[in-house]
Amino acid sequence: MKAGTSGAESEPSSNAEDPSAGQARQSRGPRKFGRGAILFALFLGIFAGAGVFTFGYGRGASYLSNDPQSCVNCHVMQGHMDSWQKSSHHGVAVCNDCHLPHDPIGKWVVKADNGFFHSLAFTVGGFKDPIRIKPRNRRVTQSTCVDCHRDFVHNLLPATENGDMQSCVHCHADVGHAGR
Repeated sequence: MKAGTSGAESEPSSNAEDPSAGQARQSRGPRKFGRGAILFALFLGIFAGAGVFTFGYGRGASYLSNDPQSCVNCHVMQGHMDSWQKSSHHGVAVCNDCHLPHDPIGKWVVKADNGFFHSLAFTVGGFKDPIRIKPRNRRVTQSTCVDCHRDFVHNLLPATENGDMQSCVHCHADVGHAGR
């Protein structure tokens, strides 16, 4: 050792000052994606492509409207459309008025729920023909009847919120779909 220098000064103090450390990092090249990431991207692409195709083929944008014609995109709904056109509600209510809640959030939640399960059933089968209303949708329809006709049915309403009430369509089955 030279006089006035310590042993520590003769060794490099950090990798940042070592030019060969930077060259080693650069020589590896850009980081490559693993097989898992590529498979995930491929799966995501196929899923998104199938979804976009199905949405287009199934005229999915029409379901965002209030047009009753969108309900007959699926042939199994034609009988329901025909019976609605003969009903007493034809001039005052469309499908969404009776089959979706009247609050905005509930409307879109039920629309999304029904859209998913209808498209699933119509794609893979497994539905009854003629199609039948499910209990959760029957509750929605009951609440829309009461919502529109509250002034007429207020004496029939239950005393408590969860109290029982006779279903409106029990007596008025032909109101929304004549002949059903």
